[in-house]
Parts: sequence; structure tokens; C-alpha cells
Amino acid sequence: MKVLIITYYWVPAGGSGVQRWLKFVKYLRDFNIEPAVFTVDNANYPIIDTSLKNDAPENIEVIKKSIWEPNDILSIFKKKNTQTSAGFLNPNPSFFERILQYIRANYFIPDARKFWVKPSVKHLEKYLSENKIDVIITTGPPHSLHLIGLKLKKELGVKWIADFRDPWTDIDYFHQLPLIEKSKRKHYQLENEVLKNADASLVVGKTMKENYTEFSNNIHVITNGYDSEQNNDAKVILDQNFSITHIGLMNADRNPKVLWKALSELSEENEEFKSDLEIKLIGKLAQEVEQELLKYQFKNVTKTNYIPHAEVQEYQRASQVLLLAVNKVPSAKGIITGKIFEYLQAKRPILAIGPEDGDLAEILQGTNAGTIVDFDDVKKMKTIIKNLYAEYKANSLKVDSKNIEQYHRKNLTEQLSKVIKQVVNS
Repeated sequence: MKVLIITYYWVPAGGSGVQRWLKFVKYLRDFNIEPAVFTVDNANYPIIDTSLKNDAPENIEVIKKSIWEPNDILSIFKKKNTQTSAGFLNPNPSFFERILQYIRANYFIPDARKFWVKPSVKHLEKYLSENKIDVIITTGPPHSLHLIGLKLKKELGVKWIADFRDPWTDIDYFHQLPLIEKSKRKHYQLENEVLKNADASLVVGKTMKENYTEFSNNIHVITNGYDSEQNNDAKVILDQNFSITHIGLMNADRNPKVLWKALSELSEENEEFKSDLEIKLIGKLAQEVEQELLKYQFKNVTKTNYIPHAEVQEYQRASQVLLLAVNKVPSAKGIITGKIFEYLQAKRPILAIGPEDGDLAEILQGTNAGTIVDFDDVKKMKTIIKNLYAEYKANSLKVDSKNIEQYHRKNLTEQLSKVIKQVVNS
């Protein structure tokens, strides 16, 4: 059995977008499924991580097609740093920048990679006529890739699985885009059409599935996960300070104001706590986060723009506490950041910020891996941190997690293989 995975992100791309399907591809052969990958030839990836090449299986077929991206042209007209490579929107755009944002939002639907759809369909029609592929899989965002699957489904009748690593119209930044009503309707219409025509759809959480069941009754939850690269026999040397570490992008919606306030008050109340505290932020930070940190003037803040994935686990395992911040947006209940699963593998206490009745909270409860605090509950945040700090001072800060094996990438790939075989045999 052979599958063709259509993805924009592939090695040497870094960040979370590439890892889901890189890891699936790594293990699919263990379940008698041969993967092939169709990706871009000249992608302008915001993050490069060559260490991820080690996870790509040998002799895998990778087909590449060049792409024209209007972002390359639009960037010429933008002022330096008005929008970071991480995709943060400028909180105070100039008039000209607002025009560019309007153009991007309303003329490039569903996204700026839409111009890859037509040439890719033409290229793949020829490829599929010459090669036996049992099912194609599109993964988004960018959600324009699902339109490749939709067109191939309609024109060739191929079996097709649509994978949503993030929601489409429920994604955290959708509400920030300057969309006119006509453009919004177009997004909803395309999303609806993809879900109704795909033979199966994959989502990463329970809430996403609930939101999509009105369009399709063949939705499968396959979360992200962690892999087995970690050397469990290696001696872990914990940070000497009371370190609270966040790994990943931190945009304005993810700015953990409740944490900064709690840490500030605790620092004022306890000079020893203030001296012991170390905040480690690994990943790009929005301007709002930087301003918040300046406001509170914490004594010890370490900021690192990006660390290769192969080195990230060392930071995770050494940290006293791992911080996980969910975006404070209408769709927050269904957000499960991919980092949670690697945090589980690190086996350090997780302090999360987000809805206490959301999907992330359910994972933390089911694994006994940490605690979640609501966005505005400063009182509870202070209590949790006090308890963690007391255990740190007693040299007993640890976590007794359970049931994390279900999130191992190989086990998740086994789940995927069952969906693939179901679709092929239906």
C-alpha cells in the first residue's frame, strides 16, 4: 500500500509544522505502508532546522514542485520588522501596512500559497496516472493544500484524507485578519467543501472533531506526540535556579499576563523567591511580550530566538517547571500545542495557562503531568507557583506522570495506518 503526502513543510524546515508528518513518514513502513512526499521546491521557510533530516527515512520518494509566493513581493513594500518571520501581526500598522494586510486577507484565499494549487494539480495528475497511489493525504495549514486534494478527488476520484494540524476558520489568528464578509463566507465555503468531499479527515483534538462533525461523520482524532530520541539513561542535571521554561513562539494572544503578574507579586513578597526565579523563553516573542517583561523588570530572564529540535529536549529535561501557554482566543478550548507531548516526555512539572475545561486540561489530567490555570486566575496561579517553589526548595520537585505512551509517535502512526487502510478498503 502506498500513500502520497502533500505538504508545504518538509525538511529542512524547522518548527512544529514539519514534525507531524515527518514523524508519521518515519514509522509508516512499520505498518506496511510506503510513503511518498510531494512538497515545494523553493519554499521560503521562516525557520530552518537541518537536524530534522535525520528523521527522514532512507530512499523515500520526495517529489518537488516550485512555488510562486506573493509574500516575496509584498515583503519588499513592508518596513523592516513590521511582521516577523513567525507571522506576528504588527500591533500598530501604518496606513500602507494596513492596505497590505487587507490585500493578503481578501485576495489570497485561503492563503498566499493558493498559487501552488493549479500547477500542483496538473503535475500530480500526470504522476498519479503513472504511479499506483492508494490514497493521497493533504495537510494544512496552509489550507490551500487541501484544495489540491479536493481538485484531484473531483477530477480523478482518488481516495483522499485531509489532515488539519490546526483549524481553518477557528485558528487562533483568524479573528485578527481584516476580512470582509464576502471573504469570510469564501473561507467557510471552502472549509465545508473540503470536509464534505474528503474520504476522511484527521484533527488533533476532541473539540476540533466536535466542531467538524456537522460537515462530516468520518473525523478521526490523531494528536501530535513525542518521539523516542531521548536517552532515558542519561543523567539529568536540573537547573540550579527555580527555572520556568517556555519553548515555542509566544505571540500577543499567548502572552501569559496572569503568570507575569503572579511572579511579580511573589517576587515582591519574597526576596529569596525573586533571587531564585529564572524565566527561560526559547522561541520568538511578540512585541507585547517584550513590553510586559520590561514592565515587571524580572531579575533573571533568558531569551533565545531558536534552538534546533535535537537540542530542545535537554532544556526541557533540565527545567524545574515547563510553561505552556494557550492562546487567549475564542477557540482556546480546542487548542493543543504540539509542545505538550514533548513536555510529557521530559517528565518535568507542567504549568499550563488556558481553559480549565479544554482539550489541553483533559490531557494534563489524564497523564497527571501538570496543572492548568485559567487566563485571569492570579490567585490560583500564585498558589500553584508557591507549591512548586516549596518543593524546589526541598529538592523534591518532580512529576509522576502516567499513560504517556499513547502519545508516542509510533503508536500514533499505528492509529493513522488504521484510518488509511479503512479509507483504501472502503
